[in-house]
Amino acid sequence: MRAIWKGAIAFGLVNVPVKVYSATEDHDISLHQVHNADGGRIRYQRRCEVCGEVVDYSDIEKAFEEDGRTVVLSKDELKSIPAENSHEIEVVQFVPSEQLEPMMFEKSYYLEPDSKSPKAYVLLRRALEDTDRVAIVQFALREKTRLGALRIKDDVLVLQSLLWPDEVREANFPSLDASIKISSQERDMSAALVESMAADFDPTSFTDEYQVQLRQLIDAKLEQGESLDTEETFGVEAGEGGKGEVIDLMEALKRSLDRKRGGGEAASSGTSDDEADTGDEEAEAAKPARKSSGTKAGTKAAGAETAASKSTASKTTASKTTASKSATAKSTASKATASKAAGTKSTDTKSTAAKSTGTKTAEKPAAKTTRARKPA
Repeated sequence: MRAIWKGAIAFGLVNVPVKVYSATEDHDISLHQVHNADGGRIRYQRRCEVCGEVVDYSDIEKAFEEDGRTVVLSKDELKSIPAENSHEIEVVQFVPSEQLEPMMFEKSYYLEPDSKSPKAYVLLRRALEDTDRVAIVQFALREKTRLGALRIKDDVLVLQSLLWPDEVREANFPSLDASIKISSQERDMSAALVESMAADFDPTSFTDEYQVQLRQLIDAKLEQGESLDTEETFGVEAGEGGKGEVIDLMEALKRSLDRKRGGGEAASSGTSDDEADTGDEEAEAAKPARKSSGTKAGTKAAGAETAASKSTASKTTASKTTASKSATAKSTASKATASKAAGTKSTDTKSTAAKSTGTKTAEKPAAKTTRARKPA
């Protein structure tokens, strides 16, 4: 790394010389513009609107325009601003880290000790560790006075430039003023979804998919030239992306939970998410069918009870009527057997048969007695 600035941290009367390095870098693949007709490189020129000449960067100054008036400021005039000449990072406060608004963080810089003895550097680092606080500092860098936070990362002091309060826009969205009712079921389900996705943050587990696929596209184009087939390269049609489906909020939460909870089982059985969803729908559809079967069984069982009562009432009727109703009761009881009412059928049928037999037995002796009296 190359130091971009040198200065010193003013910690009370303690002076800590440091070198400043950019702590971050852009990993994006660099692309430039070309003419699509012949591939010629497109370059921008600094051309003057008055004389039409191309101007060298060394001949360019900065200007400010207001109310139709333009003020040109030379490089020397800008360098004369006192804050621009300061190379001091002044500690003004020590605050709890949780009081810093993350939205204010702008850019991070590593600070390296720039003296023969790093004792003052280590002392400041230990002070931040012992008090568990962040140092708020002010400094000037690249023609701008900045606010910053001084913290520790892996035993190195890190300077994070902060936006000024008036640089953070206020979020004013009238749509959020509307009264929105969230049910307890929706809140519970969303909380369950959060828990199912809870984990410790590991930035190394994430990948910039666009840059990976851009590199894949470049390699494929270098190999295949103009015969490049993007569908073959990526396995999807060019321009195909996720198409959002508008569904009910509760349904979306339910599907999300089912997918998270059943993901492991579906993967182990070789079942896709879509198939798993279809299976859930079929299972839901099967529930009413089972309920219906239970209703039919109950109805037929009730019919068996009615038949049994009719059979009981038939005791006082003629034997032919009793036999007829007995047969009807047997038929009804048989139907009840098909509806899982085996116990009811068995009891009612046996009872009916016993009562019918008893009736016939009582009638037969009477008939024999009558026939015996005729010869006398």
